[in-house]
Amino acid sequence: MTGSVPQGPGSDADTDPVMRGVAATAPAYPAPAGIPVSPDPAAISVRNVTRDYRRPRTSVLRASEPVRALRGVSFEVAQGERFGIVGESGCGKSTLLRIISGLDHATTGSVHIEGTDLTGRRDRQLRFLRTRLQLVFQDPMSSLDPRMRVHDIVAEPLVAQGRGPSRERVGELLEAVGLQAAAADRYPHQFSGGQRQRISIARALAPRPNILVADEPVSALDVSVRAQVLNLIADLVDELDLTLVFVSHDLSVVRHVCDRVAVMHEGEIVEMGPVADVYDDPQHPYTRQLIAAIPTLSKALSGTTAADLTRETSP
Repeated sequence: MTGSVPQGPGSDADTDPVMRGVAATAPAYPAPAGIPVSPDPAAISVRNVTRDYRRPRTSVLRASEPVRALRGVSFEVAQGERFGIVGESGCGKSTLLRIISGLDHATTGSVHIEGTDLTGRRDRQLRFLRTRLQLVFQDPMSSLDPRMRVHDIVAEPLVAQGRGPSRERVGELLEAVGLQAAAADRYPHQFSGGQRQRISIARALAPRPNILVADEPVSALDVSVRAQVLNLIADLVDELDLTLVFVSHDLSVVRHVCDRVAVMHEGEIVEMGPVADVYDDPQHPYTRQLIAAIPTLSKALSGTTAADLTRETSP
């Protein structure tokens, strides 16, 4: 990896241009007065979170039954931990991430970010969260504004937080993710999928967050570049001492970058533990199905089908 990410809590003029392994972080906005902050908090604490969505009314006489996307989800992520969330499409992974990130609200339960309770807070009260937590989305082409140059995209979080854009800062971030500083003058459509995702990562790192949330960051990429982006994320998390929450439907990908994993199924966490333990000795039938579904050369050559895997892993 080439380039550098400036360190320290001050302005760009005060930052050290040499990557030192651990970035000093200083949120631009403290938690609003009146919001409780726990001493020595976990990076993320989720307690009994549920999320219900109302269906359109189909009867004049009675309301439609709600759809429960999350069913009493609870877990904690320690400072500096790499935590994975894995499960099939529709299991509630992205809904959970939106609640953790303050983009949605839980129906019941609570979420604490570094000890600060997000429950019931309005958007303007969550401004402090944008310096502590940043996201990398699944599809870089849809998450990057095609009308903006890369410099403006990467600098956008800084402008939103009142820090002002810095060409030097943007150039350092682009080099840190493996792109040339000259790429700042180009548009997203002029890059490959893997390069666009690197731009997304650079944008997420711009405000120096403590927590990086990655929602299926490699599922939209070619197989040939997935390993490169995964290695980049892992290296940056180590060098900047970040807490990582990594969501995927592929347990083999989570195994590559995470220390601990939670397996979600139908809005619930059905199994959680160290990645090696969950991978090598799965306890829940659904976890066994996920592991059995990981493609291998031997399965391909033997003609194993999805129905065969389901029969093999059914209790």
